[in-house]
Amino acid sequence: MEAKARYYEKPWLKFYPAGVPQTIEIPDKSLPQVFDEVAAKYSGKDAIVFYGNKISYSKLKEEVDRFASALHELGIRKGDKVAVYLLNSPQYIIAYFGALKAGATLTPISPVYTSIEVRHQLEDSGAESIVCQDFLYDNVERSGVKLKNVIITDISDYLPMSKKLVGKSVLGRYGKTEALSPKAIEGMGFHPFQKLLKKYPPNPPKIEFNAGEDVAALPYTGGTTGLPKGAVLTHRNLLSCQMQCLAFMPTLEQGKEVIPALLPFYHIYGQVVVMLNGLMMGATLVLFTTPDLDEVLDSMDRYKATTFFSVPTAYQFLKDYDKTGRFNWKNLKIITSGADTLHESTVKDWERRTGSKIQEGYGLTESSAVSHLNPIGRSKIGSFGVPLPNIIAAVVNHETNEFLPPGEIGEMILNGPNMMKGYWKRPKDTQESLIELDGKIWLKTGDLVRMDDEGYFFFYDRKKDMIKYKGYSVFAREIEEVLHQHPQIKAAGVLGVPDPTVGQLIKAIVVLQPEARGKVSEEEIVKYCAANLAHYKVPKIVEFRGELPKTDVGKVSHRELREELEEA
Repeated sequence: MEAKARYYEKPWLKFYPAGVPQTIEIPDKSLPQVFDEVAAKYSGKDAIVFYGNKISYSKLKEEVDRFASALHELGIRKGDKVAVYLLNSPQYIIAYFGALKAGATLTPISPVYTSIEVRHQLEDSGAESIVCQDFLYDNVERSGVKLKNVIITDISDYLPMSKKLVGKSVLGRYGKTEALSPKAIEGMGFHPFQKLLKKYPPNPPKIEFNAGEDVAALPYTGGTTGLPKGAVLTHRNLLSCQMQCLAFMPTLEQGKEVIPALLPFYHIYGQVVVMLNGLMMGATLVLFTTPDLDEVLDSMDRYKATTFFSVPTAYQFLKDYDKTGRFNWKNLKIITSGADTLHESTVKDWERRTGSKIQEGYGLTESSAVSHLNPIGRSKIGSFGVPLPNIIAAVVNHETNEFLPPGEIGEMILNGPNMMKGYWKRPKDTQESLIELDGKIWLKTGDLVRMDDEGYFFFYDRKKDMIKYKGYSVFAREIEEVLHQHPQIKAAGVLGVPDPTVGQLIKAIVVLQPEARGKVSEEEIVKYCAANLAHYKVPKIVEFRGELPKTDVGKVSHRELREELEEA
């Protein structure tokens, strides 16, 4: 009973920043309705800055309305799926809200996906229309999926003349030498984005929304176990998360924030925390298609950025980057990190370098982006924070689902209005992930954590990544943290190698700093680990590599490492 009592007590509430309510009311509104209200309130204010080109809220709303009208005329109706295969750009935002206004469900596709991955998402989601970057269309064509509507756009359509070269540099970044000309493919289901906006009036269809039931977005999980799955997120799910985030960051002010939008919008973190949060509070988004750090730092200074949302790999690089000091990070209201574990050494080095603090958070696609964040001024290093308003988090035995008391390691489960309705067309996976306990529906996260007595949560590992060695439970992340603190190690990934005598042998795959390559031996790495870890946690195998496989948000892909092991 102690564990139940602890989560009912919500010990984390006493650490909420001043002015943060324990619960908030979520209005019964759709995302387009909220967007229209904000656009009317801040009509003359800049909504977007795109490499110097400024677009006001009134202009953005007009473009959104024109796009919604175009989609309706193309036959798209409520509930239809529209894929968005774009880089961060004004077109992304216009397509996102335009499709929602037409009653459609968005399914964002990663620009780094191959044609095979594109095919899976298009076929699985049932999308028959796509808004596509011109130079990415080749992957759509090679996917072999028959589509009713292909809307093509050029990254330079919204660039000022002085920045047209940005479009060419983007092509090079993605390994493309040329882009598809919208004029060359017009007709037979192909439509140039800009021509649609010019052709149709800003008169979107009148859609009746049920915010709690109508599906707004169908983002696909990273596929850490098998093929990616679509998380069913309603308008209410996404609006809830957006409002919970803003409630927990009381220093942010309506209509006054400037947010560098370098996180990709196809990813749930960038989509909700940056794009939706920013636009729903009347902020100015400074967009970057493929972030160049010099450009980001210059723009942050030029446009007086007030917040910064990013991922651990970016902070790890920036803490040592010679030009990081050109911007005064102490002027920002909040700096957050998510999408992966933030190493303690990175946190400490960042504070020494910039004099500012990073607020680490946690979230999942299935939780509409965020469930936890460290309170401003009350962060705990190594913790990803406390639950946001309206969210309950608890720790259970990952096999029996029995509630565990503070201090014990188990699987984290979540309850709140931002949790998904389920996985698209996967009833078995939904049944396994959304469970009923103690009269509530909980999302099983698959993450092993512990909660301390004050309600702060600490990540240990993905359930799938836990290693069993001679009966001991070994957490890969703990070993990776130690390896990361070695001055000659740039990156590391740890996994278990099946062994009939001990269960699994611990293998460390290490990327050395350039100057250390060929000079640091496997024996030295093992000896270093033996001095910093219990004997049963010391890697038995060390492999050096030039790089590690990464997910599209920059974290080590344990799934790919496991697949490599299985194929060997």
